[in-house]
Amino acid sequence: MGQVQVTIDGKQYRMACDNGQEKHLEGLAAKLDGKMVEMKQAFGEIGDMRLTVMAAITIADELSEANERLSHMEKEIARLSIKTPNSEAELSQRDTEISQKIITLAERVERIAKAM
Repeated sequence: MGQVQVTIDGKQYRMACDNGQEKHLEGLAAKLDGKMVEMKQAFGEIGDMRLTVMAAITIADELSEANERLSHMEKEIARLSIKTPNSEAELSQRDTEISQKIITLAERVERIAKAM
């Protein structure tokens, strides 16, 4: 089990994590620390607990919005994936129709050339 020491709002915390997840945990702690610095700048000294809760709620809100966007994109991808085979079939149909028209025109040109 890995361990890291992180600094959040000027305080050191020793935290355990799965092996190989140390950098990830450090990044998460840095994000929380940054959010708390942001909150302090916006609201001043409002108390450690309140500041922590506001930062956590802000991050949770960002996560919620990201999850909504992800869900919307997954639905859009699924919708487009369903249309893709139909679109390919339609393109194949058009290719066939265009090929037939080219053959018909070529035959017509040959008839005209023979008639001359």
